[in-house]
Amino acid sequence: MSRSIKILSLIIISAIVPLRAGSIDTLHIYSPSMDKTIPALVILPDTYADTNRSFPTVYLLHGYSGNYLDWSKHLDLRPLADRYQFILVCPDGGYNSWYLDSPLDPKSQYETHIIKEVIPYVDQHFRSIAKKEDRAITGLSMGGHGALYLAVRHPGLFSAAGSMSGGVDLASYSGKWEIAEKLGSYKKFPQRWYNHSLINMIGLFQSAGLGLFIDCGVNDFFIKNNRTLHQKLVQAGVAHDYIERPGGHSWQYWVNALEYHLLFFSRYFKQ
Repeated sequence: MSRSIKILSLIIISAIVPLRAGSIDTLHIYSPSMDKTIPALVILPDTYADTNRSFPTVYLLHGYSGNYLDWSKHLDLRPLADRYQFILVCPDGGYNSWYLDSPLDPKSQYETHIIKEVIPYVDQHFRSIAKKEDRAITGLSMGGHGALYLAVRHPGLFSAAGSMSGGVDLASYSGKWEIAEKLGSYKKFPQRWYNHSLINMIGLFQSAGLGLFIDCGVNDFFIKNNRTLHQKLVQAGVAHDYIERPGGHSWQYWVNALEYHLLFFSRYFKQ
């Protein structure tokens, strides 16, 4: 068969048998805690429409000043959902919520939103496996903090959690990223800042029993605090995977890191 005929045959086959691909859709989830409708993105694997089985779910959190579309703007998430047969969910965490319930701002209750509004919505409307053994969460920067923060505070909902370039010590950044708008002045409320910083939550890590994957670029401005968290977890005997790779606080790093996190979750789910 000549090369031109082979190419023509492939074109005809592709036209007759369309390539399988996952689907992506925008959700609009009403938040009683904040009295507003908040969007989220859901990515379903390619086999979702053809089977009746349920799927593991991974929540992907965006960073400071971002939104629920950030991940999808920088890479096509559908092939990853297909490869790992995961439902991927990208919630919206607000401009600078840090995924916590602000004691000051009633319109910034994003811990409650993710835990009590987004996850139940997904489990009710999609064939997600609605148990912790098949649910994981990860994120970048502010979302890295958020993923670990939510997981250790709600270990009954997650079996594994990850952080990419996470801001794991809020008290170190008391003058930045408008965190004070959510927690109040560090000078006035130091204990509040202490209690919301992951490096001070080692006891929760010890009792949570989570699969943990933490990574950060060696040129990232958060690397020192990530190393501190890693050292504290080691000293406390908390099992976790910790990786430093070349790179800084950038989408180039996070797009590359996501594959490692999904592979970790895939292997963890299979255990």
